[in-house]
Amino acid sequence: MTVQDESAVQAGGQTTAATDAQHGVILTDAAAAKAKALLDQEGRDDLALRIAVQPGGCAGLRYNLFFDDRSLDGDLTVEFNGVELTVDRMSAPYVQGATIDFVDTIEKQGFTIDNPNATGSCACGDSFN
Repeated sequence: MTVQDESAVQAGGQTTAATDAQHGVILTDAAAAKAKALLDQEGRDDLALRIAVQPGGCAGLRYNLFFDDRSLDGDLTVEFNGVELTVDRMSAPYVQGATIDFVDTIEKQGFTIDNPNATGSCACGDSFN
Protein backbone atom coordinates (compact mmCIF):
# COMPACT_ATOMS: atom_id res chain seq x y z
CA MET A 1 0.00 0.00 0.00
CA THR A 2 1.48 3.37 -1.03
CA VAL A 3 0.21 6.68 0.30
CA GLN A 4 1.28 9.97 -1.24
CA ASP A 5 2.24 12.33 1.58
CA GLU A 6 0.59 15.34 -0.05
CA SER A 7 -0.64 16.72 3.25
CA ALA A 8 2.82 17.11 4.76
CA VAL A 9 3.39 20.15 6.93
CA GLN A 10 6.65 22.11 6.81
CA ALA A 11 7.94 22.85 10.32
CA GLY A 12 11.45 23.96 11.16
CA GLY A 13 12.89 22.72 7.86
CA GLN A 14 11.53 19.23 8.38
CA THR A 15 8.76 17.41 6.60
CA THR A 16 6.26 16.11 9.09
CA ALA A 17 3.77 13.50 8.01
CA ALA A 18 0.09 14.08 8.48
CA THR A 19 -1.61 12.19 11.27
CA ASP A 20 -3.13 9.77 8.77
CA ALA A 21 0.27 8.51 7.57
CA GLN A 22 0.15 4.75 7.33
CA HIS A 23 3.25 3.87 9.35
CA GLY A 24 3.77 7.04 11.38
CA VAL A 25 7.48 7.36 10.59
CA ILE A 26 8.75 10.78 9.53
CA LEU A 27 11.54 11.24 6.99
CA THR A 28 13.04 14.73 7.28
CA ASP A 29 13.87 16.82 4.24
CA ALA A 30 17.60 16.25 4.86
CA ALA A 31 17.14 12.47 5.02
CA ALA A 32 14.94 12.43 1.92
CA ALA A 33 17.46 14.57 0.01
CA LYS A 34 20.36 12.28 0.98
CA ALA A 35 18.41 9.13 0.10
CA LYS A 36 17.40 10.67 -3.24
CA ALA A 37 21.02 11.65 -3.95
CA LEU A 38 22.20 8.09 -3.22
CA LEU A 39 19.52 6.64 -5.49
CA ASP A 40 20.35 9.13 -8.26
CA GLN A 41 24.06 8.33 -7.91
CA GLU A 42 23.28 4.66 -8.55
CA GLY A 43 20.81 5.47 -11.33
CA ARG A 44 17.99 3.70 -9.48
CA ASP A 45 14.47 4.97 -9.11
CA ASP A 46 12.89 1.59 -8.42
CA LEU A 47 14.01 1.27 -4.80
CA ALA A 48 12.31 2.25 -1.56
CA LEU A 49 14.08 3.16 1.67
CA ARG A 50 13.06 0.44 4.12
CA ILE A 51 13.30 0.61 7.89
CA ALA A 52 12.96 -2.67 9.75
CA VAL A 53 13.36 -3.68 13.37
CA GLN A 54 15.05 -7.01 14.00
CA PRO A 55 16.24 -8.88 17.08
CA GLY A 56 19.89 -8.23 17.83
CA GLY A 57 22.42 -6.10 19.61
CA CYS A 58 23.03 -6.01 23.32
CA ALA A 59 19.78 -4.12 24.08
CA GLY A 60 17.56 -6.59 22.21
CA LEU A 61 16.41 -4.81 19.03
CA ARG A 62 18.28 -3.31 16.10
CA TYR A 63 17.29 -1.02 13.24
CA ASN A 64 17.97 -2.06 9.69
CA LEU A 65 17.80 0.84 7.18
CA PHE A 66 18.40 -0.07 3.55
CA PHE A 67 17.22 0.34 -0.04
CA ASP A 68 14.90 -2.43 -1.16
CA ASP A 69 13.23 -3.40 -4.43
CA ARG A 70 10.90 -5.91 -2.78
CA SER A 71 7.28 -5.36 -1.89
CA LEU A 72 6.25 -7.58 1.01
CA ASP A 73 2.71 -8.47 1.99
CA GLY A 74 1.53 -5.90 4.53
CA ASP A 75 4.18 -3.26 3.72
CA LEU A 76 3.25 0.30 4.61
CA THR A 77 4.75 2.94 2.31
CA VAL A 78 4.64 6.73 2.41
CA GLU A 79 6.38 9.03 -0.07
CA PHE A 80 8.50 11.94 1.18
CA ASN A 81 9.90 14.34 -1.44
CA GLY A 82 10.18 11.63 -4.08
CA VAL A 83 11.53 8.92 -1.74
CA GLU A 84 9.33 6.01 -0.74
CA LEU A 85 9.77 5.04 2.92
CA THR A 86 8.58 1.50 3.60
CA VAL A 87 7.95 -0.27 6.91
CA ASP A 88 6.94 -3.91 7.21
CA ARG A 89 3.88 -4.62 9.32
CA MET A 90 5.85 -6.38 12.09
CA SER A 91 8.23 -3.42 12.52
CA ALA A 92 5.56 -0.70 12.36
CA PRO A 93 4.59 -0.75 16.07
CA TYR A 94 8.25 -0.37 17.09
CA VAL A 95 8.87 2.69 14.90
CA GLN A 96 5.50 4.47 15.14
CA GLY A 97 6.28 8.18 15.64
CA ALA A 98 10.01 7.82 14.89
CA THR A 99 11.90 10.45 12.89
CA ILE A 100 14.65 9.53 10.43
CA ASP A 101 17.10 12.36 9.79
CA PHE A 102 20.45 12.77 8.07
CA VAL A 103 23.21 14.65 9.87
CA ASP A 104 26.45 15.87 8.34
CA THR A 105 28.62 17.54 10.96
CA ILE A 106 32.26 17.48 11.90
CA GLU A 107 31.43 14.98 14.68
CA LYS A 108 29.35 12.54 12.65
CA GLN A 109 27.70 11.84 9.34
CA GLY A 110 24.85 9.49 8.63
CA PHE A 111 21.21 8.66 9.12
CA THR A 112 19.83 8.97 12.64
CA ILE A 113 16.63 7.57 14.10
CA ASP A 114 14.87 9.34 16.95
CA ASN A 115 12.35 6.84 18.29
CA PRO A 116 9.97 7.77 21.12
CA ASN A 117 9.20 4.05 21.63
CA ALA A 118 12.79 3.17 22.57
CA THR A 119 13.00 3.02 26.35
CA GLY A 120 16.76 2.49 26.37
CA SER A 121 19.77 1.67 24.26
CA CYS A 122 23.10 -0.05 24.66
CA ALA A 123 26.29 1.86 25.44
CA CYS A 124 27.46 1.73 21.84
CA GLY A 125 24.08 3.03 20.59
CA ASP A 126 23.73 0.21 18.08
CA SER A 127 20.56 -1.31 19.50
CA PHE A 128 17.54 -0.39 21.62
CA ASN A 129 14.75 -1.83 23.73
